[in-house]
Amino acid sequence: MSGRRGIPEVKKRGTYKIEPFKLRVNLDPQYAEKTWNFLENAIHEIHNMNSCGLSFEELYRNAYNMVLHNHGDHLYNGLVDTITAHLLEVGARIDATQGTTFLEELNTRWLAHNKSMQMIRDILMYMDRTYVNQQNKMPVYELGLKLWREHVVRAPSIHTRMLSTLLGLVQAERKGEAVPHALIRTLTQMLMDLGSAVYQEDFEAPFLLASAAHYQAECAEYMARSSCPEYLLKAESWLQEEANRCQHYLHPSTEPHLTKVVEEELVLKQVQRLLDMPNSGLVALLQDDQFEHLARMYHLFKRPGVPGGLQAMRDVMSSHLRECGKALVLDPERCKDPVDLVQRLLDTKRKYDAIIQQAFGNDKTFHHSINQAFEHFLNLNPRSPEFISLFCDDKLRKGLKGIGEEDVEEVLDKVMMLFRYLQEKDVFEKYYKQHLAKRLLSGRSISDDIERSLIVKLKTECGYQFTSKLEGMFTDMKTSKDTMNAFKASEPELHGVDLHVQVLTTGSWPTQLGSQCNLSSQLQHCCENFKNFYLSTHTGRRLTWQTNMGTADLKATFGSAKHELNVSTYQMCVLLLFNESPTLTYTEIQSATDIPAVELKRNLQSLACVKGKNVLRKEPMSKEISEADVFHFNESFRSKLMKVKIGTVAAHKESEPEKIETRQKVEEDRKPQIEAAIVRIMKARRVLDHNNIVTEVTKQLSQRFLPNPTVIKKRIESLIERDFLERDSTDRKIYRYLA
Repeated sequence: MSGRRGIPEVKKRGTYKIEPFKLRVNLDPQYAEKTWNFLENAIHEIHNMNSCGLSFEELYRNAYNMVLHNHGDHLYNGLVDTITAHLLEVGARIDATQGTTFLEELNTRWLAHNKSMQMIRDILMYMDRTYVNQQNKMPVYELGLKLWREHVVRAPSIHTRMLSTLLGLVQAERKGEAVPHALIRTLTQMLMDLGSAVYQEDFEAPFLLASAAHYQAECAEYMARSSCPEYLLKAESWLQEEANRCQHYLHPSTEPHLTKVVEEELVLKQVQRLLDMPNSGLVALLQDDQFEHLARMYHLFKRPGVPGGLQAMRDVMSSHLRECGKALVLDPERCKDPVDLVQRLLDTKRKYDAIIQQAFGNDKTFHHSINQAFEHFLNLNPRSPEFISLFCDDKLRKGLKGIGEEDVEEVLDKVMMLFRYLQEKDVFEKYYKQHLAKRLLSGRSISDDIERSLIVKLKTECGYQFTSKLEGMFTDMKTSKDTMNAFKASEPELHGVDLHVQVLTTGSWPTQLGSQCNLSSQLQHCCENFKNFYLSTHTGRRLTWQTNMGTADLKATFGSAKHELNVSTYQMCVLLLFNESPTLTYTEIQSATDIPAVELKRNLQSLACVKGKNVLRKEPMSKEISEADVFHFNESFRSKLMKVKIGTVAAHKESEPEKIETRQKVEEDRKPQIEAAIVRIMKARRVLDHNNIVTEVTKQLSQRFLPNPTVIKKRIESLIERDFLERDSTDRKIYRYLA
């Protein structure tokens, strides 16, 4: 035996396998039946609310063993039969309940069944997890809901009574009675727990139909005895009641459907009737500035369930505004006072802007409708550009009481809104230029800053070309002032005459068909002196005297009274004649002054027929001037004022020849603008058909005026004659640009 120890050999450890018992374990043949009977008794006890003596652990273990030993079918089918039998008994008891306790009994039984199924589900949890999933069966709790739905809720007698009772309670509440909200809420939730389809089919759909019928009847009855504002208030109240009802005891999913039904009956079907309601519809509310009722109508018609409601409002409002605007701008009496007419237009615009802002949430679509209506009726009267210019002239002239520069600026901002609606802005330009010229030449403008501010506004709207001549007029006024300073420095003595001359550039100022009149020799001498001075410093220019545009200050003695008279140049020429003779006939005055007959009659009318300013007396006394009249110097004339301004009698309205002349000037000025637009378009496009040219030209010039397609065609013909364009050889409606 050696002294060394042996090392034991390590063998590789193998895997272990647990094998089943060799001996087969035989269960009691009655095991499944006995176990199920035990579980069935327990389920009966649970249904009878006697579960306190049960061992849930034992029950769970027995159910577990049944499933484990492949008796799941027995267990599941037995459960179905047991619950079905129980629910048939429950249904019979509920159906036997009489009177108002029916719903309470149904609710009590539902709560008990719900609690029982939760306990049964816990006992059969293992079956739910294994057998139910493997066999695609319905889980225990859902099975209880399904059987309750089939054997209780949808039992014919119970279903009919439940629905009629629930709808009756809702109807009672609509009539002002108190109803049990908690009970109704529990039952509607029960239906939802049974499945959304059950809630919708068994309750919601009939409920919505009943609601529609209810409000259809209510609407017809209330509409027949109420005004539009009263109905709107009631409809708003009804809608709020239904919203509260949904919150109190209906499922949230019902609210949009119910709201739509109620909106349709209360508002959508009544839209046109409400709008057209005599003495209280939309037109009446607009006329009376009923902001609160208008706001309520707007919000009701804006609701999702009232498609087209706001459009109907806009249509009625726009139609009413167009009718009122048309009546205003085409009223012959209103047109006699253009300033008042434009002020009424501004008041109307301010009124509707306030309505839209305060009642319609400043809705842009309503602003758009108002703008379209104003543009429509304002352009119905071809004199609208003239009227707006006259309004501006009235506000920009000195002598307006209670009107400051800030007030005038605010008014002019509002006038610009009306200006934007004009389609013939170039016509406005013609009149505005004439009125501006009179203000500047007479020195009656309220402020140069405000005048320039308005021109800036016009330039912003229409571009530099629109206002270039207007700005040139201000330049001439400044240059004239410098020229007069230089003239007076070189001619210190003009024989007692204080001469002030304004030199106007022909292209910038409105063309005046000025007629020469016979000035006194003293004045003629002064004018010749200025002419010689001006031409000596400005070569190549020609001066034409516009005596019809001038003014004069005369010192006059009437007996013992002395006054300073501010008159026109024509009036000055007439009055100076009376230095030679105290009495003159109309014919003698006309022969001596050579003033045109129309102008002479206007000026004589101002001197002899205006109360308080009648420095001449006329025989016979009348408001009109005739060629047989005789005029006397009025020695008895007196005035509280030292300085007396005698204006020239003139109507705002143009004479027909003046209208024709202005229109002709406008049409002539449009021709080069149309041609320039055609050339710009063709230069860019090279080849274009006639209709597209007309469309493009109209689009380009719409900021100034709307060109007539016939005029566009004539200008195209003119450009073809001058070799700017040519017609296509195969299609005469197509034009080509010639470089």
